[in-house]
Amino acid sequence: MGSGTWPRIVAHADMDAFYAAVEQLDDPRLRGKPVIVGGPSRRGVVSTASYEARPFGVHSAMPTAQARKLCPDGIFVPPRFDRYVEVSRVVMETFGRFTPTVEPLSLDEAFLDMTGAERLFGPPEAMGTKIRAAVREATRGLTVSVGVAPTKFLAKLASDFRKPDGLTVVRPDEVAAFLDPLPISRIFGVGPKTAPRLERMGLRTIGDAARLPEATLVARLGSLGEHVSRLARGLDPREVVGDREGKSVSSEQTLDQDIVGERAIRPWLRRSADDVARRLRAEGILASGVRVKLKTAGFRILTRQCALPRPTDTAADLLGAADALLPEFDLAVPTRLVGLGAFRLAPAGAAEQRELFGEESREKRRRLDKSLDAANARFGRGSIRRASDVD
Repeated sequence: MGSGTWPRIVAHADMDAFYAAVEQLDDPRLRGKPVIVGGPSRRGVVSTASYEARPFGVHSAMPTAQARKLCPDGIFVPPRFDRYVEVSRVVMETFGRFTPTVEPLSLDEAFLDMTGAERLFGPPEAMGTKIRAAVREATRGLTVSVGVAPTKFLAKLASDFRKPDGLTVVRPDEVAAFLDPLPISRIFGVGPKTAPRLERMGLRTIGDAARLPEATLVARLGSLGEHVSRLARGLDPREVVGDREGKSVSSEQTLDQDIVGERAIRPWLRRSADDVARRLRAEGILASGVRVKLKTAGFRILTRQCALPRPTDTAADLLGAADALLPEFDLAVPTRLVGLGAFRLAPAGAAEQRELFGEESREKRRRLDKSLDAANARFGRGSIRRASDVD
């Protein structure tokens, strides 16, 4: 099928064993050996394991003590995050040579909207090949796996299909054949708790879910049923959200103890949403995009972001968008930092476009937020809080 029949062309580029690969790049003595990047303390965890270490069962987020038992000949290297950020900057700049719309998800992966780029780079297969070659050249040897598909969900699955240094293209007429045999757990938001529940319903593969009526899944699972049904059929309307200006307002919380799961993470997101919204109002600006940032116990930085349906400066709108992004993370992995950012900023007068429906309730939330701003400015930050914020 020709590339002109594609509704969108989305690439997902994922660096291969990024931290370990950087260590092997910088120290040729480590090449071809089982390199494990992780903290040296007793609570240390594996950040990344090279492909030579993975056959021993070593993987990210694993305690380093366990990794030492599994791979006694492994070479343990402390992480050098400044260096990883430096290389990541080169990688992201390389992606930017292919499209102005690059959505980073972490230091080592990003979505690229390649729609309309056929004249410059050729069909999707050629696009993926050129992205891989450009990254290898720019980094002097690092490899990246690329998936190209009509949607973000498919592209991310495809990039993992032939790792390392792989390229997988899923054409629009190949979506069902690609998805059908994959385990149901490969759907975003289907974690260790949800997967067994779906399997008890007889849904072991994505194809099983695709063949079940959406109404049946919704009746059994609520809103999650709609999410599972649509992704199982390859439906994913999310756009690639670029942030070329890099202007944002953010709030992050580094935690004293690692936390696990949405229930533990959400209160920290709520605090960040309040903080970001307060600063937006203080500066008289509105945001049209929201980004959630999590740092795992293994110091892996993960981000997800989305465009908002309308510009906002209210905590409720920011938190609502953040909640919708949480299913895209693996929340079973221990988390040590939670953050929320607002981007695509513009002055309130220029950015705001009022709508007939829903504006009254948004104005009420905005007035409440401003009242809280005034009270906290007078009596001290945190002196007055919403009842929902009191655990």
